Amino acid sequence: MNRPFWRTKPIAHTITAKTGLRRVLGLWQLIALGVGVTVGAGLFSMTGVAAGQYAGPAVTLSFLIAAIACAFAGLCYAELAGMIPEGGSAYTYAYTGMGEGIAWIIGWDLILEYTVNASTVAASWSGYFAALLHGLGIHLDPRFLAPTGAAVMTPDGHFVHAWFNAPAVFIIWAVTALLMYGTQISSKINLSIVILKLVIIGSVTAVCLPYIRGTHLHPFIPPNTGQFGNFGVSGVMRAAGLIFFAYIGFDIVSTAAQDSKNPQRNIPLSILGSLIVSAVIYMIFSFVIVGVVDYRAMLHDPNPVSTVLDSLHMSWFSSIITLGIAFGYISVIYGLLMGQSRICLSMAKDGLLPPLFSKLNERSRTPWSSHIITAIVASLLAACLPIDILGKMTSIGTLLAFIIVCLGVMILRIRQPDAVRRFRTPGGPFLIPILGIISCGAVMLAMDLMTWIRLVVWLLIGMGVYLCYGLHRSHIRHSHH
Repeated sequence: MNRPFWRTKPIAHTITAKTGLRRVLGLWQLIALGVGVTVGAGLFSMTGVAAGQYAGPAVTLSFLIAAIACAFAGLCYAELAGMIPEGGSAYTYAYTGMGEGIAWIIGWDLILEYTVNASTVAASWSGYFAALLHGLGIHLDPRFLAPTGAAVMTPDGHFVHAWFNAPAVFIIWAVTALLMYGTQISSKINLSIVILKLVIIGSVTAVCLPYIRGTHLHPFIPPNTGQFGNFGVSGVMRAAGLIFFAYIGFDIVSTAAQDSKNPQRNIPLSILGSLIVSAVIYMIFSFVIVGVVDYRAMLHDPNPVSTVLDSLHMSWFSSIITLGIAFGYISVIYGLLMGQSRICLSMAKDGLLPPLFSKLNERSRTPWSSHIITAIVASLLAACLPIDILGKMTSIGTLLAFIIVCLGVMILRIRQPDAVRRFRTPGGPFLIPILGIISCGAVMLAMDLMTWIRLVVWLLIGMGVYLCYGLHRSHIRHSHH
């Protein structure tokens, strides 16, 4: 059983592989995909929770720490993307460098990562959508605005248990329908939404800058309460773990290699470009938020931007921005659901998942079956689970993927030193990958025990699926018989 577990896919096989997808994405559309996914719930939603519960004003440092860890991983992604111009992201890179079994583990991990992240963003979008309707005088039943079983207050002041998060389910299916329509049209819509989102961020920053108060930023790192993760340095690290999933955008870019016109050039450039743009936006914007509103007021606040603007008594501006953010979230969900379908497509093409996941619609050339299955799972998670649990599950899955990509760079430098690399990580074959492993590992270790248990349980389920199905149906394995 060991041999098929460690069997690798030749790089030449990945370059010549055909999927039937249309190559319609250029460099700027790929950067828009990356920035569109990256700048989303981590900024508009989790900033308040991370500041209020863990880091205080130093949440800006948490974003920086997460960005540095991502930069090391991003450089490794760029090298592998320049070598292996196939969709599937870390799954394909692991298959080429470390073997089928490791590839399955990371592919299964990526399925968790993208699906849960889409659910997280949809749950956050629901809050902004409800706020938008509230501003228009439309009041939804609170039992349809929270995860199943959560305590919510009715208009008459009574507490009841929520049924499910209905707007979150709606947005997942709406974006799925957009994806199923076709990549070329949907990517143009996505680009427009990303531009709108950047205009919103610039507008909020410009309006809020004069209202930053020094007292809200002191002490910059609040003293630890005596419990690990509650403020102090450990709180900054815990917050970095919570918001790490916010940087998932450049990872999404690497799943779109088979939708790209010139993947060996455009994928590395768009990975690094989207990461840099997003990191700068996060640090500036989070600093503005905690500078205008005391972090203690955002302890459980899923809509910190609305809170900031309401504190300035700009309800008219808040309504406009809320509308823009609600639209902006669509680009995040779009990229995540697209990435998820491409991972499943790659795994099905290799025989590790059923052929259903690689079946394309004849008109749109998109994987309809995969989109529908993903939408069902993501909408169930978004409807029923709290946003903080979803966010942590996404973060730890992302970190594991990044560590395996860093390992892949080192292994391929040793195993295939003469392979064509359109981009090389600076500092030799080991410096950046090792720094990536250490930094991502440090953030993982700062995460709570239950998050680790959920990850381990998910991976154990995945190994059961692999042993029962993928191990016996792998195309690479059968090609060697």
